[in-house]
Amino acid sequence: MSTIDNSHFDKTDISLGELLGRAAETPDLPLVFLYDGKTVKLGYHVTEVKAGQFSALDCGANPEAWAEIFVQLWDVEDGERTHMTAGKFSAIISKVSEHVRLDGSVKLTFEVSDGIQPMQLFCADEPVEADGVLTISLVPRPASCKPRDRWVAEGTARTTVCCGTATVTQCCSQ
Repeated sequence: MSTIDNSHFDKTDISLGELLGRAAETPDLPLVFLYDGKTVKLGYHVTEVKAGQFSALDCGANPEAWAEIFVQLWDVEDGERTHMTAGKFSAIISKVSEHVRLDGSVKLTFEVSDGIQPMQLFCADEPVEADGVLTISLVPRPASCKPRDRWVAEGTARTTVCCGTATVTQCCSQ
């Protein structure tokens, strides 16, 4: 197995609270999401917001638990609509929070689909205000080996591949 360093993906992750804080500073600006080298269409919808508590066992037999919020974007044209404002996005999240407990500090994932292609998972980069628009770049959320990611983050010197038998105690179980 080749060694892949996915640690840079965590650096782009922002929380829902951080996103809403930035949106509150510029409520009247159009909120535009960028993904796969394109901008969302003018009529995009926030179709679902969900919060979940997850428990898992990774490939190294390490138990893990975390909370995560998912915001689903439906990337479609919708008549004469324009991009929703940052304030409208915040109002949608506020309405959801009346019924679903949303912890603004937890991991945030965007699910995006145009209604034809399968849904893709993204993390969000810091919102950027430029030219009268608040833009959020969405970065694909890749799969990864969590024990290996921790191992890379700790800077452990590698003498062989991550999941090889020589390093099974450092990284992955077989």
